[in-house]
Amino acid sequence: MFIETEATPNPDTLKFLPGREVLEVGTANFNNPDGTAASPLATAMFAIVGVTGVFLGSNFITITKAHEDDWANLKPNVLAGLMQFFASGAPVLVQGQETSELAVDENEEDAEIIEQIKTLLDEKIRPAVAGDGGDIVYHGFKDGVVYLQMQGACSGCPSASITLKSGIENLLKYYVPEVVDVRAVE
Repeated sequence: MFIETEATPNPDTLKFLPGREVLEVGTANFNNPDGTAASPLATAMFAIVGVTGVFLGSNFITITKAHEDDWANLKPNVLAGLMQFFASGAPVLVQGQETSELAVDENEEDAEIIEQIKTLLDEKIRPAVAGDGGDIVYHGFKDGVVYLQMQGACSGCPSASITLKSGIENLLKYYVPEVVDVRAVE
């Protein structure tokens, strides 16, 4: 098995492309080893000293390392762990296990606006962010404010706030005038 790697805008995060489907639908984000019951793959990656985050996409895995660690030392261990995991045939996610979701209470009157926001996120924003090894997850719209969570390479990226405010907020305000602000959810 050959696994390609790509740099991301976040220097503490690398994108690993195993040349096969990772998740059939959606994404999964794991920020600590305690919350990995839903993913044997995430559990295996957190067993590697220095790994602080695991993000699973459709055809990639984004690994975040501790800031003080060096990719020159960590990358071979991650590659070996990924190869061993995929060779084992274990499932990436365990059926029936849920990952946590945050949500903002929304007004039913905003249903049409919310649908516009979600469509823009899915069609214009998420594909670009996935190209960098991350994802943007919608968590709500209330009083003109859109709440989004940045995951994978986008979480903790030095340019994340610029992407959120200058890119995503401007795009949403342009297409959906009811949007007045975009805020990050941790």
